[in-house]
Amino acid sequence: MSDQHSTLRAHRRAETQRAIQAHAVRLFAERGYDDTTVADIAAAAGVSPMTVYRHFPTKEDLVLIDQHGRLVAERVAASPAAQPLVRRIGGALVDSAAALTGGRRGTDLTANEQFLLARLRLMISTPALRARHLDNHYALQQAIVDALAPGGTDPDTAFRVRAAASACLAAMHTALVRWAEDDGRTELPDLIARALAAAFGDDTVGAGPNA
Repeated sequence: MSDQHSTLRAHRRAETQRAIQAHAVRLFAERGYDDTTVADIAAAAGVSPMTVYRHFPTKEDLVLIDQHGRLVAERVAASPAAQPLVRRIGGALVDSAAALTGGRRGTDLTANEQFLLARLRLMISTPALRARHLDNHYALQQAIVDALAPGGTDPDTAFRVRAAASACLAAMHTALVRWAEDDGRTELPDLIARALAAAFGDDTVGAGPNA
């Protein structure tokens, strides 16, 4: 029973966090980041400011906290070890983008895509968020390195993993900027795959361990 209660609490916590963040991103987009207070967000979400701070210790976290690093690390770790590093990392980036955007049908943006697009525009356009966005980038790189080169890995292998992760994330960043400029008209996983192909070759994201 205690495990059941623990699972239920975790689910409720995650739901509350998602709701608060959705209201925050909406208000930031409508009113501007600097002109929106934590109290405004708490009122919109129907919670207290203290509840907001329990889930998001800083105002910047309301935009920047996400599950991307966990999703990418899980997919990298599950990829075939025989594949080249760039294939393993690139495939994980494309797959995690597909999971986050929610699988579009037709030309209309999904709710998840609209949310992610609003977050991305805030991160690009808000000076207070740019430095923290870079911190997120390094954290994602480290999550990939930890998945592919855990403690005890020889230094040369760890170096190659870090270099491959950095290069793949640079390609992904280019795709994210294009996605924002394009108002999300092109599906994000496709843009990331195209950016990776431009950087590393057309077979970077595909089937087979040795392709």
